[in-house]
Amino acid sequence: MVRGRGCFQIRQVRAIVKISPAPLPAQDLYKLLTGIVVPRPIAWVTSRSDKGVVNLAPFSCFTFVSSKPPMVGINVGRRLGERKDTAVNIERAKEFVVNIGDETMIEDIHRTGIAHPPHVSEVEVLGLELAECDYVEVPRLAATPISLECRLHQSLSFGETGSQFIVGEVVLFHIRDGLSQNCKIDTAKLRPVCRIGGPNYASLGEIVSMQHVGDVRTGPG
Repeated sequence: MVRGRGCFQIRQVRAIVKISPAPLPAQDLYKLLTGIVVPRPIAWVTSRSDKGVVNLAPFSCFTFVSSKPPMVGINVGRRLGERKDTAVNIERAKEFVVNIGDETMIEDIHRTGIAHPPHVSEVEVLGLELAECDYVEVPRLAATPISLECRLHQSLSFGETGSQFIVGEVVLFHIRDGLSQNCKIDTAKLRPVCRIGGPNYASLGEIVSMQHVGDVRTGPG
């Protein structure tokens, strides 16, 4: 783009591929979106079935939706048209835990995305250690640097595939000692991982600070 006096002159540098979503199947749209919306943080969610089986699954459509009260949201899609165990468990028990893994846990995070029958616990398959929570009955992962105890606030369905956006209110934060000071997380020490397109992940990489450029106000107030 070249800026002219009083107008903009558009210079085309390279060819553009235009894709209409209307004729594409859901799977192709999923691949397209997950390659575009990157990097995505990973919620490693523990939930419990009505039989007492602890389910563990990773979800990379994950964000926070409110700061007061603190709320986080995860998008839970369907597998072959069927609701995933996580969604079924959360809607029944009205609670779950979001665990935040670090870069040493990438392989285990990925393996918990493998489909298992509802009676099989991914925690037991991988030999992971659990710890009790304070306010919810669902256990958290003992080894993760951060865990969020959540109670279900709302579940909304979107689109033709029946994806559910599940919002939980955080009732307790578990944060490894040394990661937080004055409610600010040291991201470099957290060493989080993210999901990118396909079966691919990335670590934090270089942190670029814009503090010298100017003070951009962030936050709720």
